Amino acid sequence: MQFSFARSFEIMRRTAPFIVLRVLVYFGIAVAYVLVTGTGAGIGWGVGAFGDADFRATSTFWGGAIGFGATAAVLYFLREYILYIVKAGHIAVMVEMIDDRPLPGGKGQIAHAQDIVKDRFAQANLLFALDQIIKGVIGAITGLVRGLASILPIPGVDGLMRVVRAFLRVAVGLIDEVILAHLIRQNPDNPWSGARDALVLYGQNARPMLANAAWITLVSYALAFVVFLVMLAPAAAVVYLIPGGWSAGGFVFAILFAWAVKAALIEPFALACLLQAFFKVTDGQTPEPEWTARLDGASNKFKELGTRAANWAGGNRGVES
Repeated sequence: MQFSFARSFEIMRRTAPFIVLRVLVYFGIAVAYVLVTGTGAGIGWGVGAFGDADFRATSTFWGGAIGFGATAAVLYFLREYILYIVKAGHIAVMVEMIDDRPLPGGKGQIAHAQDIVKDRFAQANLLFALDQIIKGVIGAITGLVRGLASILPIPGVDGLMRVVRAFLRVAVGLIDEVILAHLIRQNPDNPWSGARDALVLYGQNARPMLANAAWITLVSYALAFVVFLVMLAPAAAVVYLIPGGWSAGGFVFAILFAWAVKAALIEPFALACLLQAFFKVTDGQTPEPEWTARLDGASNKFKELGTRAANWAGGNRGVES
């Protein structure tokens, strides 16, 4: 392993202001889902009073479903700012700590992180556009890794690949944030070109990164499962307070609360592990032309990064039209 669980816990402790911020944001999102869904179900239950029992059950269900969908729609439009303010800020201070730079405490740490993020990505839409393209390229990288493994004459490779895909989901789920961490750390003049280099570095080090992701997967899945079981009881209590036929809501809300814990606590812990591994594995390396060519041939998104890099106007921190 190219990371230390103890070091990751220390990173979590030292970046506690962002952990608190993440808890407030993600549990706020979970509570918003519950409140709006409950309000919608209550309105549906009231409307159902004008019909029979089946009509009331149906209207209650659809009232809750509409409330759930409306909350999801609002949060969809806020995702860009959550990435910019919460995720990127936390990544920035993690990078500072890994590089042994002093960190302010309390609210000063959040302000310090925002200054770093604004220096690298003055506009939220630049960071968001980069993140979306990076995610597209990562899919191509994992496809290449699966393809290379599938042609190896190894008995039982199909069973092995099912395990590998589980590991890949963790690596893919957070590697876009690792790439953003690389950009924050290196602060290239051209962020599009910097993202290309970081993706190539990830591709050419896919094997050791997957080995590290395997350990992180085991820990993350175990923690997430325990959290889900713990959250079943309070989720069932919430459903009990919602009128009508929302018996399936306990399972949904348990997943929702477990997601909030995962996003607020488990993901930053896993990210701290992956950042240590990526920085250690890629230390002193330069992008290999062979992997650059592979990605150019496998991903239109990677080609788009190249086009944007070529069209980048130095010093312009917004997104080109």
